[in-house]
Amino acid sequence: MTATTDVRPARSGKPHLRRDIGMVGLLFTAVGSIIGSGWLFGAMNAAQLAGPAAIFSWLIAAVMIMLIGLTYAELGTMFPVSGGVVRMPHYAFGGLASYLMGWITWLSCAVVAPIEVEGAVQYATKYFPLTTAHPRGDETVHTLTPAGFAVSVVLLAVFCVVNVVGVRFFARLNNVLVWWKLAIIGIVVVALLVTAFHGGNFTSHGFAPSGMHGVFTAIATAGITFSYLGFRQGIELAGETTNPRRNVPIAVIGSVLLTAVIYIALQIAFIGAVPSGTLGSSGSWSALTFTNDFGPLAAIASILGLTWLAVMLYIDAIVSPGDTGLVYTAVTSRLGYAMARNGNAPDGVAKLSRTGVPWVSTAISFVVGLVIFLPFPSWQQLVGLVTGATVLSFGSGPLVFAALRRELPDRPRPFRLPGGDIIPFLGFYSSNMIVFWAGWDTNWKLFVAILVGLVLLAVFGATGALRERRMDWRAGVWAPLWLAGLALISYLSSYGGTGTIGLGWGFVVNLVWAAVIYVLALKVRLPSARVRQIIEETPHDEVREGDEAGTTPRPAPTA
Repeated sequence: MTATTDVRPARSGKPHLRRDIGMVGLLFTAVGSIIGSGWLFGAMNAAQLAGPAAIFSWLIAAVMIMLIGLTYAELGTMFPVSGGVVRMPHYAFGGLASYLMGWITWLSCAVVAPIEVEGAVQYATKYFPLTTAHPRGDETVHTLTPAGFAVSVVLLAVFCVVNVVGVRFFARLNNVLVWWKLAIIGIVVVALLVTAFHGGNFTSHGFAPSGMHGVFTAIATAGITFSYLGFRQGIELAGETTNPRRNVPIAVIGSVLLTAVIYIALQIAFIGAVPSGTLGSSGSWSALTFTNDFGPLAAIASILGLTWLAVMLYIDAIVSPGDTGLVYTAVTSRLGYAMARNGNAPDGVAKLSRTGVPWVSTAISFVVGLVIFLPFPSWQQLVGLVTGATVLSFGSGPLVFAALRRELPDRPRPFRLPGGDIIPFLGFYSSNMIVFWAGWDTNWKLFVAILVGLVLLAVFGATGALRERRMDWRAGVWAPLWLAGLALISYLSSYGGTGTIGLGWGFVVNLVWAAVIYVLALKVRLPSARVRQIIEETPHDEVREGDEAGTTPRPAPTA
């Protein structure tokens, strides 16, 4: 599963990141990150919003995420570095864009481990009062009790300890957990299809009762896009895999394809298994509810008399979110490490333990996780926020791809994406649309968090805490403009905004805005000389240029 080739310290004896993750290990890191709490809640949430048409929500989301992921498959083989999603914008657009995208990316990852803990604790409410149900509009949210908060803190601490032990132990443990998760999902799908499949459920109450509005809303807010976002781990841990040129594309593309098939099959099985009496007096999918629906899949299994399956699901409700939380704790620490290497965070954040783990960054992610539990104490409340933040962070990837195609045309690309600007532009457009569908009620919190990041940038700059002094303002001007435009469009939308921009016009307005920013970013991109200067000046103890096998380390260039 994992290789034993290490990138060991040079003569200086300083700790280095270690290349201990093999091909299956990297693929399973992405798959393990994707299959977390999302599959435990997503099928029911999507059915409530879109009815049986939720099947198309999963399919459309998979295509959109794949468009974004394909650009990272090429970038990840060009720059096999840890925290790649943060470091790559630095190469193409300099300090300002790098900082903004880094802050958004770090924020989106830091929220995920607490979300996964929330998911596990919510299912555990079956046995102990760890959450309390509260009505909020047309839905019910589950908030942490004091006991639930205490358990959540312990689980988050366990994630951090496992990661500090070292990446090799982490990868081996993750492989075992992913096999478990794949087996459980397969068993659930087969059991529901064989035991209680009612074909009439797909038409008796309308296939798409909320129309396409419901289908697209489910993509952003039901946990669907959230469930696919773990493909990024193939990029974030590229600096710690044995053969990046082979392993990174397999991890990125393979994880999305594999989980798309699994999720669509699960949604079909769930729709077919829902008893008609659970749709309320109106017979509407939006009224879907049943006893113990804080753990929907296990509750359905209990209703169908599949007690053994319910028990397995309650166990998996700890294993699946736990594994994903474990992965995201690792990735969040690498992102903090990457920002420090870029010079966009204090150097101390990049400190490594003897086992080659960014321990300071891990500790910071733990503290932030504790804070996250307080203002957003519900799984449902957190998912929309992290979805919007993550697709914003991914949105820079297609722009970096297009810029580096022009400025570094001769740099080796072990995986080369065909089609010129078509796929990257569609990927960028997809990220805009997902944020649009998330709705203003969620997005305003996200944009406030981005403003907080700008305040921190000003503080870091005033106190001299950042190594990066040259911000490349012109090259990064597209980033704040893009974010401001998205905020305005979301505010004017029919998704929780003023209603000025409806579903149809939303496609048009976002298409135009995506095209404007795409062209602007290419126009102001850094010239090749500056790109090469940044690559040389940024510490890259894990970058290996011209390494055919991807297993021989090279000395880090000095700044």
